[in-house]
Amino acid sequence: MTTFPTAAPPATAPPGTRAARRRDRRVYTRSRPVLFALLAATRGRPVTRLGRAVLVQDEDRYREALTRVPLDRTAAGTTGGAARALSGGGTLFDQTGTEHRGARRAVAADLGAAGVEQLRPVWRRLLEQELAPLGAGGAVDLVDVARVLSGATVCALLGSTADPRDLAAAATAAAAAAVRDHLPGPRFPHRTRAAAEAAARLESLLHPGGHRSDAALRSVLAVAAVTTTVAALPRAAAWCADARLWDQAADDRLRPALVTELLRVTAPSPVLPRVAAADARLDGRPVRAGDRLLLVARHAVRAHSAPPDAHRPVEPAVAQLVFGAGPHACPGARLARTQLDDVLAALAVHRPVVVRTRVDRRAALPGWRSLTVRAGAPDGPGEQR
Repeated sequence: MTTFPTAAPPATAPPGTRAARRRDRRVYTRSRPVLFALLAATRGRPVTRLGRAVLVQDEDRYREALTRVPLDRTAAGTTGGAARALSGGGTLFDQTGTEHRGARRAVAADLGAAGVEQLRPVWRRLLEQELAPLGAGGAVDLVDVARVLSGATVCALLGSTADPRDLAAAATAAAAAAVRDHLPGPRFPHRTRAAAEAAARLESLLHPGGHRSDAALRSVLAVAAVTTTVAALPRAAAWCADARLWDQAADDRLRPALVTELLRVTAPSPVLPRVAAADARLDGRPVRAGDRLLLVARHAVRAHSAPPDAHRPVEPAVAQLVFGAGPHACPGARLARTQLDDVLAALAVHRPVVVRTRVDRRAALPGWRSLTVRAGAPDGPGEQR
């Protein structure tokens, strides 16, 4: 179990926090400008109704929505709906009841402590190889590193012989196409075709010998693992570089808390779209069956107001909300934390600085299309922005 350090908190936020926040905001303002503006305008209210949409933005109401409001796990425009379209149904994200609990147990067994430790050598070996140019004065695109790490991890997890980069590319393309096909508003045939083609490409890589009984679950696990890793790892590294957190990343005692803090602040899935399956109440207000719920994880975990700092982390119960709550908690949390811990430890040796970035405007989750770094000066930031 992660223990949080008891060192006295610094009097002020770490230097560079403003620059780090400004850079990270660009993944929202350039890829989701309208949504980001709406969330920013309403974040002072725990619950806001806009027609049939309900925005949920604080910790308590966010947790209440996930644990007490009946949710339609297959509705269009939700994670489960997109997963069903991607895989044909029968996945962890669109199941209910006994079926859902059984799938969770199967995934948890693979992604528990023992399972993650078995996977760990896969990405550690790749990290040494992919980050080697930093030691020679070269540049590295951390988005590409995240792709190969996530692709190789999924291949090892699922026993696939696909090329890791090909698998990662197929998974991110399938996720982006599925999300576009499930955007609110009219459905367009070309989007539906594109989503089907992307899903077929991913399926052909995961099980080239033909359809498997667990094909749907395997496809969605691949998409979830790759998209969250590619979104989160480069953003976390950029925060470390801009906010000058490499000393914390290099400290074995502080790094576990820093990992939790960075996952909280980057909130790889910043908004969870859900649909109410039955009438309920939220914050004392009525929620009707069919209402669209926008659960803003980013604000519920205070990503917009509390910068990451291993010396004074937020409460664990708050940070955990980026992985959901109750029966809707993500079973891949341990994998995400362990992988980011190893990435930060490997990068901290080089104290990298960000030299070039490009936002991915089409990805399923807000993130960078490329984020290039070089080794920095050992005793100073030297960032290029």
